[in-house]
Amino acid sequence: MHFDFTDDQREIRRTARELLAARSGFERVRAVAERDDGAYDEALWRELVELGWAGIALPEAVGGQGLGVLELAILLEELGYAVTPSPIFSNAAAGLLIDAAGSDAQREALLPGIASGEQTATVALARDGVAELVPDGDSARWIVLVEEGRAIVCDALAGGLEIAPRATIDPTRRYARVAVGPGALSLELERDVAAGLDRAEVALAAELCGLAERALVLTVAYVKERRQFGTPVGAFQAVSHRAAEMLLETEGARSATWFAAWAADAEPASLARGASLAKAAASDAGRHVTAAAIQLHGGIGFTWEADVHWLYKRAQVDAALLVPAARHRARVARLAVAAAAAPAAAGAAVA
Repeated sequence: MHFDFTDDQREIRRTARELLAARSGFERVRAVAERDDGAYDEALWRELVELGWAGIALPEAVGGQGLGVLELAILLEELGYAVTPSPIFSNAAAGLLIDAAGSDAQREALLPGIASGEQTATVALARDGVAELVPDGDSARWIVLVEEGRAIVCDALAGGLEIAPRATIDPTRRYARVAVGPGALSLELERDVAAGLDRAEVALAAELCGLAERALVLTVAYVKERRQFGTPVGAFQAVSHRAAEMLLETEGARSATWFAAWAADAEPASLARGASLAKAAASDAGRHVTAAAIQLHGGIGFTWEADVHWLYKRAQVDAALLVPAARHRARVARLAVAAAAAPAAAGAAVA
């Protein structure tokens, strides 16, 4: 069996890499991060929307591109690689959840605006009606809050929500605290919330993989160029071993994420296990690899002028979004125990 991207998928990756290198280099990331209001580049957002990326994984019937979670994962990995400041991730994640968990009427009402980028959406976990960390929560029209297996979609324009911008260590993305008040206008999604949340987790894992890859690329280039005692520091065993560990974590997380994205499209029965493996592995890789990048850059890695800290900061917050890695690892363990017990139970029944 041939495990590789199709020509169309490779084209998505190439187009995204080239476009973001030209339109969302580190100088543009820095410009957004240093703005007092944290506003994104509106021209870049419109360009991404015109390419159909806002609805790349949504059905054509609602104005999307009709592609899959795997194509979205390819795109989000490139957006993570560039640390692009935009609402693409939050909008896509919410769209995936609504598409999986919404009724036909709910999907027809909500998804066209999300797919077109005209009415952006976001998603977060809530507790007692309060979500402490909502990506792009201060600008989204639709805010999807997941709590105890239920998901509600709140209309930010209808009032009844307490939305307050929230400062984090990551200035490349906007965040907010959202509390649902008694007058909030919301509707509850009627179908499979868990499957929708799993797809959103895969999207987040893909962005984390892109962050880890960029940190690795920058670090390898630096340790090849930086010399000490007339020798590139990358030749020293301590440095080369650390870089090898970065590669190991990055590739492991990417493999898990691609499997989960494939499962979302082709083998939904494996999605729960795949999504939890991907989010746990990518959260660890994102945090560890970007931290190692700063360490291997030496003294310059800790300065504001260096670019690796943008990757580190985004990865730290990404790892905290949605379900924590520890809960995903516990879920994988439960699924493994259940899978091991099933054949034994079947054997006992036959006996």
